[in-house]
Amino acid sequence: MKLAYSPTSPYVRKVMVLLHETGQLDDVTLEERATTPLSPDQTLLPSNPLGKVPALERADGPALYDSRVICAYLNDRAGGSLYRSGARHWDILTIEATADGILDAALLMTYEWRMRPEDKRMPEWVDGQWDKIARACTALNTRWMSHLQGPLDMGQIAVACALGYVDFRHDARGWRDGNDALAAWYTAFDSRPSMQATRPPAT
Repeated sequence: MKLAYSPTSPYVRKVMVLLHETGQLDDVTLEERATTPLSPDQTLLPSNPLGKVPALERADGPALYDSRVICAYLNDRAGGSLYRSGARHWDILTIEATADGILDAALLMTYEWRMRPEDKRMPEWVDGQWDKIARACTALNTRWMSHLQGPLDMGQIAVACALGYVDFRHDARGWRDGNDALAAWYTAFDSRPSMQATRPPAT
């Protein structure tokens, strides 16, 4: 299999952490792609017409894209239990969706300051994105801590990668404020070898 990736993409990091945790890292060849919404990597488009990473090429079917799709596929391939079954399955999907919502908002904040001309930037719009992140962190801290502290699953991986990206790009905003339980959980989870091995480079 071949994985189109970027070392700073938090969506790619979800996949990479899963590969580490399920022992599949050696089954995947990593191919770095430099792609942005304004300048997609043309070599990526045959695998993902949306021009986004991650994209996973496989021998037995068309390429897969979207981190949630790829993670579900790789978990199934490994015979893993990161998505469980029954009622817990839906909790995991909801937590993963919450984490991806954090990532979506944080990435839009990054693009606003990095890609939009200064005279067209909207601080109010950026603050609106941050409000989504803040509300999601509060929900995780008040509603989902018993789940996050349970056996390893994809919801936990997604949350850790999301919070890691917020630290990476928007640390000054202080997501930890008022979220003591979530902050303590993240500190512990971030010490896992899979998280340490997938830290984005400082750029």
